[in-house]
Amino acid sequence: MINTLLGVKKNMTSTYDSRGRRVGATVVEIAPNLVTQVKSKDGKDGYDGIQLGLGTKKSVRKPQLGHVKKTGVEKAIRWFREIRIEDKSKEDTSDESLKPGTEIKLDQVFSIGDAIKVTGTSKGKGFQGGVRRHGFHGGPKTHGQSDRHRAPGAIGSGTTPGRVYKGKRMAGHMGSISASTKNLEVVGLDREKNLLVIKGAVPGATGGLLKITKLGRIKGYTPPPEEKSEEEGEGQEVSESADKQSLPSDEGQQKAEEKPADTAETPKTEQPNKEGEANAS
Repeated sequence: MINTLLGVKKNMTSTYDSRGRRVGATVVEIAPNLVTQVKSKDGKDGYDGIQLGLGTKKSVRKPQLGHVKKTGVEKAIRWFREIRIEDKSKEDTSDESLKPGTEIKLDQVFSIGDAIKVTGTSKGKGFQGGVRRHGFHGGPKTHGQSDRHRAPGAIGSGTTPGRVYKGKRMAGHMGSISASTKNLEVVGLDREKNLLVIKGAVPGATGGLLKITKLGRIKGYTPPPEEKSEEEGEGQEVSESADKQSLPSDEGQQKAEEKPADTAETPKTEQPNKEGEANAS
């Protein structure tokens, strides 16, 4: 089974982790992912991978419609993302669960206590200066510097090298790039509503596409005790009280059985009082 699914960021909320601490959390909706294509290293693709589809759209281009129709699904898929499979021995692409047209649900991949990596497109900030984009400290506020508080400063060395190096940090477009956050914890899971609650914040805006990858388990995670329903608790209390009431009668019955029935009580003989005899004499 694969370890990555696609989801949509819904909103942020607060919840409690396994230690009982109140933490911020992000709610992600992970509807059943549709396997739209399976790629094999032995075929023309040259590598092992799976293409997943998520969401619907009013109108899509005809090549996308034709691509989805090959899987036997008559709906317009909004997002397509590909997942690479490194070791084919662990992830067999010939398995029935990975055939085109099958759906992979949330609880088949994730569970509470998993360590995950979330990848999304960060929020766009537009054209920003060096102070906000790269954390520049700006120029001095005194000594006649009245308009250099947020200036970037010099960008070159002069005659040598006589140019600006590539990758020089300057003002420019900020945000709207692929960003990932690792080692996040799954603190909640709703199978009916297809919701995954992740501890902390994840990149992207509300309604944006996210790729969630399972990395393993959180170290030292202890699952909380299972809550029993009220009916089960009342039934257990009634049975325990009944056992306690029946216990003395059972013990008395056992003692009566152990005692032989034909034994007769021996009459008690009164011993003479030695002190009385001595006074009489």
